[in-house]
Amino acid sequence: MALPPKGVVIRLATRDEAILLPTVEKSAAQAFRRYPQLAFLAEGAVLPVASHHRCVEAMTCWVAVAETGGPPVGFLSATVLDADMHVLEMSVAAEWQGRGIGRALLAACRDDAAARRLRAVTLTTFRDVPWNAPFYRRQGFRFLSEGEEHARLRADLAAEAADGLAAESRCAMVLPLRKMA
Repeated sequence: MALPPKGVVIRLATRDEAILLPTVEKSAAQAFRRYPQLAFLAEGAVLPVASHHRCVEAMTCWVAVAETGGPPVGFLSATVLDADMHVLEMSVAAEWQGRGIGRALLAACRDDAAARRLRAVTLTTFRDVPWNAPFYRRQGFRFLSEGEEHARLRADLAAEAADGLAAESRCAMVLPLRKMA
């Protein structure tokens, strides 16, 4: 498990914290302004509070908070689909980025998925944005291969393309936890 940076605690989110998570996501999304073709994401929609509430209730929402208290500075909200833990969103507030919080959040998710004896952790992300697919590859994820069967992830990518995201910019990734069927 990746340890959180000094002064930060990773733990399950509380229901009261769910309402604060869209603010963290909006802060994190400001990094997309560095890419003109993705700058629209800085003002885009965020994961609804209701989705975070469902994740909190399922115990699949982790937050990063300062040891000294205060609101969350990062989060990872996921859901169990099929035999996988699927990451819906992971965000770290702009002023807290680059400190290892994302690695620690992802490790908490991975460890929980393994404890639940799930098959894999899955997600969809941007192929070439440094804190997206390249980051996840460094954490052990692999790209969903061309002929590989995974109807849910393929449907997610198709839905993202239908919503206007350039299909060639997106990818599905898998972190196997046990033998893929």
